[in-house]
Order: sequence, then structure tokens, then C-alpha cells
Amino acid sequence: MVRKKVPEWLNSTMWSTPPPSSYDDGLLRHSPVTKMKEEAESISVAPRLNSAPPPSSNTSVPSPSHRPRNGNSISGGSGEYGHSVGPSAEDFSRQAHVSAELSKKVINMKELRSLALQSLPDSPGIRSTVWKLLLGYLPPERSLWSTELKQKRSQYKHYKDELLTSPSEITWKMVRSKGFDNYDLKSESRCMLARSRITDEDHPLSLGKASIWNTYFQDTETIEQIDRDVKRTHPDIPFFSGESSFARSNQESMKNILLVFAKLNQGIRYVQGMNEILAPIFYVFRNDPDEDSSSHAEADAFFCFVELLSGFRDFYCQQLDNSVVGIRSAITRLSQLVRKHDEELWRHLEITTKVNPQFYAFRWITLLLTQEFSFFDSLHIWDALLSDPEGPLESLLGICCAMLVLVRRRLIAGDFTSNMKLLQHYPTTNISHLLYVANKLRSKMLV
Repeated sequence: MVRKKVPEWLNSTMWSTPPPSSYDDGLLRHSPVTKMKEEAESISVAPRLNSAPPPSSNTSVPSPSHRPRNGNSISGGSGEYGHSVGPSAEDFSRQAHVSAELSKKVINMKELRSLALQSLPDSPGIRSTVWKLLLGYLPPERSLWSTELKQKRSQYKHYKDELLTSPSEITWKMVRSKGFDNYDLKSESRCMLARSRITDEDHPLSLGKASIWNTYFQDTETIEQIDRDVKRTHPDIPFFSGESSFARSNQESMKNILLVFAKLNQGIRYVQGMNEILAPIFYVFRNDPDEDSSSHAEADAFFCFVELLSGFRDFYCQQLDNSVVGIRSAITRLSQLVRKHDEELWRHLEITTKVNPQFYAFRWITLLLTQEFSFFDSLHIWDALLSDPEGPLESLLGICCAMLVLVRRRLIAGDFTSNMKLLQHYPTTNISHLLYVANKLRSKMLV
């Protein structure tokens, strides 16, 4: 069989990120290959949620918009996310172009997608508005925004009132609706209802399918899981964690969104990792400088979260793992993409060193790369994901392929152990450069 020639441009040194010396030391830790293989083969089909994001210091000097940022955007700093690095001339130019497009009466979505493809500027309010447009939450016609927002926010309030109200409150409402408004609450029976006024469906011990209490107790496990996951979402960023009232308020909003989603989607309910998908959306919307938008971040984030997850929801359904719409199908597509662009790299990984792409790509794909880069770099990656008219998955697979291409020299030189460590702890890189490589690879596919 004739081996496919590697494109010359892939061998250029500009595609390889030189490893930091400290990272090399980590790769050289003595760990038997057989032990590593056993660990890899025992990897469960579940995202690793407790892993902290890699350090945000880039190996190459990035543009200001890609440098590490202070996560506490509310407490100070300049710019949308509180970083103090001044914007460059390129940032000003991009901001002017995006602002001009957003100011039109009817926004040209094709142009907006093109502007977002190489990431958006970190300017107040821009990313929040653009993401709502890219996710279809806002229509291109600006004149319709007010009506659409009012309707959707009212709908979310209705969801919360219907789904998050405690059974005791529901019971009291039902009693009052049946004409017991003047029910005499004696001191010894205050806050208690007579047994004759409680139906079987309203009784806390009822096991009936129509029982609100039975449903409540069944939801307890989901509520506890959501609570645990939300509390450990980005513990290094004050916006998400800490004892401040602001952090606790943000956690409550995220828990509300995830619980409403779980109750409305009984087929998949809540799956670990969904909190990581919600985090960037809620963070961006909550940090919108417009007070009205910021105060309705919970409602806006809910609908955008639902829209984004609609393209990936089958990945969270275990029964569909092996189907054409399941997660393993997506991983297979990534493998085929790598083989098409660089057969030498594909052969070395999957044939020579036996690195199954599921060992690293499962987390990359199901968590949309939120765990592979710093939180603020992932926002720029999401700009590109959301700008794809064919849906985020196509861009996601392209970026995953580009990630492998950027470290191909180290992968080609590595064995199973070193390659597994490299791909499970992807080195920091310049995000603009990564997106450029992904776009270049994709353009090769269209030729």
C-alpha cells in the first residue's frame, strides 16, 4: 500500500509548539507502559470533571486578547473580563467591525459569523450579544429583540414556577384553589392541613405517578448531583466559587438552569459535564454591562444552553453511544479526519502506539474543549464553534484535529505513555494560531 504523503506545510516548524522544560520533566516520570495501558483501557465513558484547567501561560507570546485574564470580572480590572492588558490595534479594528455589524437594523449573519470565526474582541457586551445571535436566541432584525426577549424570559419564569416550586407550596395553592381560602389556622395546627383536605396525589408518602411528592423525591438524586457539580465548577475563578453572595447567586442560577433542563428533558435529564457546558454561556451573559441583560442572564443562558446542547444531546445518552449519532461515531469521524490530513500521524497513534482516540477525544468532544484550555481561552474557541453555520460539531472536530497537528512532532517521537500524557494534559498554545490551523485544515477538505 502506498503511504499517503504528508503535506509539506504540516512539517513546518511553525505548526509545532515547543514544549516547556517543566512539561518534559512531567513526561519523563517513570510509569510502566503496561500500567498506563491498563489505566487507559479502564477509562469510563464519563467526562473527567474534577480536573483543573491547565495553566494559562502560553508557550509563545500571544496577542493581548489571548493572555490570561482575571476571572473576577465584577471586582475590578478593565475590559469585559477584568484583565488589565491594553487592547491592540487589531483588537480595536475587530471591535469596530463587529460593533458596526451589530448596529445595523438587520444584521448580516453571514458577515457576523465570518467576524466571529477567528474569535471576538473582549469588549464589553459584544460577545454576549453575538452569542445570542449565533445561537438563534435573538433574530437578525433588531426591531424584534425586545418582543422576543420579553416572551422568552416570561416563558422561563413560567418553567421555574411550574417545575421548581416545592410540593408543600403546590399543595397550599391547590387547597386555596379549591375554596379553602378562609381555612382557620389554629395555633396548634398552623401550617398544617387537615387529612381530609389532602388527596392521595398530594400526600408525601404517595407512590402514585401523579404524586407531586413522589416526583419530588425522585428528583432528589438529580438535585444533589447538580449541586455537587456546580459547586466544583471552575473553583479557581471567584465568579463561580467562593463565599461571596455574588458567587452563591451565580451558583443558584446555574443550578436552576440545569434542574429545569433536566425536568423538561426526561430522556437524558442531567448528565455530569453539562455544568461545564453551561458555565461559559452564563459567565458571558452575566458579565454583560447592560444591566437589563445581566439581570436576565439566567433566562437567556437557559435557552442558549438548550440550543447549544441540542446538537450534542445524543452524546449524553448512553443508549446511543454506538449509534450513528452517538459519541463513538463522532470520535470515529475525528480519527478519519486525522488520517485524511496526516496518515503518518494517524498510523503512529492508532497502529504503532495503540493510542485509542477514545482515551483523549471523549472529553475533548463532550465538554467542548472547556477542560483542555484556560477558561478564558475557551471563550475564544467557542466564538469559532458557534460561528459555524453547519453547527458546532464540525468546527469542534476540526479544532481537535488541529490540536493533534500542532503537537505532531512530539507525538511521532513519543510512545504510548508519553502520548497519553500529552493528549490528556494538552499544552497551552496560542488560540489564534490554533484556530488558524483548524481553518486551514478545513479549507483543504473543500478543495
